[in-house]
Amino acid sequence: MFKPVEISNKKATFEYSFLQEFEAGIQLLGTEVKSLRAGNGNLTDAYCMIVNGEIVIKSLYIAEYAYGNQNNHETRRDRKLLLRKTEVNKLIRKVEQKGVAIVPYKIYSTERGFFKVAIALAQGKKSYDKRNTIKDRENKRELDRLNKIQL
Repeated sequence: MFKPVEISNKKATFEYSFLQEFEAGIQLLGTEVKSLRAGNGNLTDAYCMIVNGEIVIKSLYIAEYAYGNQNNHETRRDRKLLLRKTEVNKLIRKVEQKGVAIVPYKIYSTERGFFKVAIALAQGKKSYDKRNTIKDRENKRELDRLNKIQL
């Protein structure tokens, strides 16, 4: 019925090492859903915070819906993430540790038309970890190139 939509933040996977991943629903307005179905979203500046015992995604950019009227949404408003209470408590305990953050890295649509946000408990990578990531990626490309030549 709906074509699947996936918006990802490739920079997050490069900047952070993920410790644990979660799937969360997101509280959206009608025009936001329509805009996301058109693929008009951006996660590059988005981050999660704990506000009043709830997890909120901040600075998530969803473009205004082109056919919206005066009731169109704000592009960078705070949106509540929908998680179970046990998951929220677990995330709150982990974030209190030093150097751990909640990072949203993907928004996707389900078969039923709902939008989910993939978030992760993450630690920032050091520069030498980033160099190793680049080296591994280049080695994989080289191996794939050699395998295609041999075929």
